[in-house]
Amino acid sequence: MSDASPVKVAIIGASGYSGEELVHRLLHHPQAELAAVTSRQYVGQTLSQIFPRFAGQGVADTLQFTEPNSVALAAAAEIVFLALPHGVAAEYAQALLAAGTKVIDLSADFRLNDPAMYEEFYGKPHPAPELLSEAVYGMPELHRDNIRSARLIASPGCYPTSILLPTAPLLKAGLIKSTGIIANSLSGVSGAGRKPDVPFLYAECNESVRPYGIPKHRHLSEIEQELSLAAGEQVTIQFSPHLIPVTRGILTTQYLAPTENFKTAVEEQVLAQRLTTCLAEAYDQEPFVRLLADGVLPDTKHVTQTNCLDLAWRLDRRTGRLIMTSAIDNLVKGASGQAVQALNLLCGFDETAGLQ
Repeated sequence: MSDASPVKVAIIGASGYSGEELVHRLLHHPQAELAAVTSRQYVGQTLSQIFPRFAGQGVADTLQFTEPNSVALAAAAEIVFLALPHGVAAEYAQALLAAGTKVIDLSADFRLNDPAMYEEFYGKPHPAPELLSEAVYGMPELHRDNIRSARLIASPGCYPTSILLPTAPLLKAGLIKSTGIIANSLSGVSGAGRKPDVPFLYAECNESVRPYGIPKHRHLSEIEQELSLAAGEQVTIQFSPHLIPVTRGILTTQYLAPTENFKTAVEEQVLAQRLTTCLAEAYDQEPFVRLLADGVLPDTKHVTQTNCLDLAWRLDRRTGRLIMTSAIDNLVKGASGQAVQALNLLCGFDETAGLQ
């Protein structure tokens, strides 16, 4: 695609939390033109009418929500983002791809390589299994080259992003065991989407912390798929998500078993250097992964509204475990920001465009 004129993009499902975040990023993207947005409940109203914070920004005062029509969207845009629930996105993806439009899907419909795994975790047969073999898992740090040439990009989930980026390089390097991985995550309420659901009302969430989706949260399927690819063998982990009374942000703590013993101070120092080198080689040149300095631990307040993942680790000689902690904004690096990062790779733009 040419650098001379902006690439035209559209969003199906632009009125949800992830859709709104996409609108925000694309309105200010230097090389993208937001050409169409859809929402059945807001047809005929402009972006700034529904989201007053966008008033006076780009096309927000004139661009109206329309019904989601694949033919019209394919004519209006070169790339379409799907900010839709799983099971719904696949139908639009099929039609858009058939019309020659590229698709970046924020749902779970194309994240899994195996349709049987999709059925196991999502409770129904995959709606478009013929597309799974060409869909690219849209995590730039792991699949950058494949994203650049993709026609269909499956943007990763928020929890998987917070778990995979800290762990995948260590598994690939053989520095941690592929067994016994435990991940505990705390997520803000926006991760549940913008919907009138009693458990996620303010009065229900405020002054409350609770686990959910235990022991088999849907995101386990893509987490284990990508960790298995990194390890070169099947990986099964224990994952426990929790809802906390904040709007946005995910904090994840993982408990991992190093493949080397570190019972003495010297052994601990040697292992620490290997871990430092491995993570530096993986992420020193990455624009959105920040390895925190000694003594600093991730905090969601430092990543909200950014596309960054903050990462820190500690060795616990007493238990023989490696503790990895990470923080992301679930709506940015965990959803819309990562999707825009994939757009930039797909179009040959600077990877940070619209994200800083």
